Amino acid sequence: MAGTRGRKKSEYYFDYSLLFIILFLVGFGLVMIYSASAYDASEQMGNEMYYLIHQGGAAALGLVAMLVVSRIPYHFWEHFTVIGYVVSVILILLVLSPLGIEANGARRWLNLGVSVQPAEIAKLAMILFLANIICKMGRKVRSWKAFGFIMAPVLVVCLLVWRVTDNLSSAIIIFGIAFLMLFVASPDYKRFVLITTAVGAVAALAVYVLSKSQITADTGFRSARIMAWLDPEAYASGKGFQTLQALYAIGSGGLFGKGLGGSMQKLGYLPEQQNDMIFSIICEELGLFGAIAVIVIFVLLIWRFMVIANNAPDLFGALLVVGVMGHIAIQVILNIAVVTNTIPNTGISLPFISYGGSSVLFLLIEMGLVMSVARGIRLKDV
Repeated sequence: MAGTRGRKKSEYYFDYSLLFIILFLVGFGLVMIYSASAYDASEQMGNEMYYLIHQGGAAALGLVAMLVVSRIPYHFWEHFTVIGYVVSVILILLVLSPLGIEANGARRWLNLGVSVQPAEIAKLAMILFLANIICKMGRKVRSWKAFGFIMAPVLVVCLLVWRVTDNLSSAIIIFGIAFLMLFVASPDYKRFVLITTAVGAVAALAVYVLSKSQITADTGFRSARIMAWLDPEAYASGKGFQTLQALYAIGSGGLFGKGLGGSMQKLGYLPEQQNDMIFSIICEELGLFGAIAVIVIFVLLIWRFMVIANNAPDLFGALLVVGVMGHIAIQVILNIAVVTNTIPNTGISLPFISYGGSSVLFLLIEMGLVMSVARGIRLKDV
């Protein structure tokens, strides 16, 4: 008996809280997609469940992939990080080929039997690639030379995503993921403060110059979005229309909303209501209370990531979790900022909730990676 009590027992850790949050977000996303899209789907597709069925299929496949990836030791993927990076670059370039699909005026998808967005693959590939290369560089990552060496392939992918697929928002997210992973891996924070300050100053200066110039909304796509952000009512019939309709939806929701399914803006007024602007429908139907609840759920998700990263068995596992955490956090912040007109409209989806098969599939694969790292944590009882 004494020997039994004295023997150390090692158990693998499983984060049930993380699993519950993921399942909740996926389920809630399906409910909101149906609520937001049923009218448009009925009018345009002849089936009010069109978007729900497509998203549900992608979510089901993603959950299976998540469970499979969670059972694979995360170090297995170290051998394929460079291959993943190269494949992601090739897939982005294939958008220019006959396999590329154009929708809503943008050519961002590939027809590989099913519609796939290469930018989503690039985000996952970049997390794996960076975690591997940062670990291999070790202490050298502290130097400016190493920083430039690591950021070079990142900037290549960002440039390709931006110019080839005309998807600046995904390019910003990929850059943000890399920046955060390097920030966590490096003890020298001055460099990151300097870069962040410089980028912020340049962006503020550009907006100021644009606002004082005679540029109109007809002079350029990006300029039009910035001008509409500064004064959406002046561009109510153009680039400011979507933003104004989203703000109307948020304002009309009040404290507790109009009730699930009660949105008026989704009835042909708000463009892309099931995609980038779904948070405004949440605000209209569930009110400020529902919007805060969704934000709290995402905060809890980030918190679970931080717990797992802090207890990860090694640096590679910790960086994988940090990369996924950065992806989710950046995308949530930017989406809500766009919907509330805090920043210019950049077309960023809300993770797990916005419509998009590629997005939810690869996000769930990322969740599988996090779970795999969590399984590597051992609990020891005496």
